Amino acid sequence: MRYAPVTERLAGLGGDKWHIHMLARRMAAAGEAVIELTIGEPDVPTPPALMDTAAAAMRAGRTGYSNGRGEPNLTAALAARYTARRGRPVTRDQVMCFPGTQTTLYAVLQAIVTTGDEVLVGDPMYATYEGLIRATGADVVPVPLRPGAGFRMQPADVAARITPRTRLLFLNSPHNPTGAVLSRDDLAALCALARDHDLWVLCDEVYEDLCFPGTTFASPLDLPDFADRVIVASSISKSHAAPGFRSGWCVGPAEFCARLLPLSETMLFGSQPFIADMTAEAVSAPSPVAADMMARFQRRAALIRDRLHGVAGLCVHMPQAGMFALLDIRCTGLSGDDFARLLLEREKVATMPGESFGSALAGWLRLSLTQPDDRIATACDRIATFTETQRKAA
Repeated sequence: MRYAPVTERLAGLGGDKWHIHMLARRMAAAGEAVIELTIGEPDVPTPPALMDTAAAAMRAGRTGYSNGRGEPNLTAALAARYTARRGRPVTRDQVMCFPGTQTTLYAVLQAIVTTGDEVLVGDPMYATYEGLIRATGADVVPVPLRPGAGFRMQPADVAARITPRTRLLFLNSPHNPTGAVLSRDDLAALCALARDHDLWVLCDEVYEDLCFPGTTFASPLDLPDFADRVIVASSISKSHAAPGFRSGWCVGPAEFCARLLPLSETMLFGSQPFIADMTAEAVSAPSPVAADMMARFQRRAALIRDRLHGVAGLCVHMPQAGMFALLDIRCTGLSGDDFARLLLEREKVATMPGESFGSALAGWLRLSLTQPDDRIATACDRIATFTETQRKAA
């Protein structure tokens, strides 16, 4: 039988990147005591008040069809939120709602790039980005994010990779997996490059509310000079501990949203109204859980640093935001894939290999900060023991 080319473009770019995580889940289901430091799932339940709002909306009959842009109460709430946060007017016709950030990014990319185009994206990158880009037929052009620059994208590295086929600069700040946060000056320089070469700028900002103290969040939407080319995406998955509700959105130029609307209507024709009601409440006030999550994640990153940095040649990269810390295990001579697989088999600790996020993170691990402190401490002890054993055997 014949298949569409998209199936070939996406071969190996789906669940394959989470092979260690899925193996760990199978081991845990079989009764093995695995410490899971793989995915970034919030460590608290969704706030009860938000679930009550969704339940009340369902009971009130908010279970019918919606529309391709988003429920009016939610688009109004998001316009008000972004107007307040970005310091310039954002209107409802600049907002589009989708089921989660992943669907949002898929739709946005389908609307602005196609076969033969090139998309500049940081390497390392979140594990789904390559598939999102390749689904359009466009080519992925990795821009190295260097540890020496704090994994922040450098304009010179972007400029060196721009060609006549480049159409989009795809940013992620705060960044997954590195926890790096782009400054306003960083963004101004990157957006100026985009303007000079007539590129779109897309920024995934899902970790905006999880910046650690001392780090100031900035968005390309803060920069009015580039408003005609900037699109940002986010959701309540991280900030409100609500990943299963799949409620996300994008904000961009009104013309872009008008062009995107028929695509949204073709894909989905609307999200659930009762989830829109919950999301409108969520984005209209500070998150009741984000600040405490942020404090725990920062503390756990410091715990990992204190227990592992310098042990048997290991190096810990401290994040500025988000749910993850990075561990450089190149001293062992193992790839991230091999280290993660052996660590799971021998010490029952599940981590994400750096290679799942791009070639620039080969020989690294991403460690989730969403387990309790005592389990993270135990995992660190096991990682240290495993590393010492590998070093002695080398």
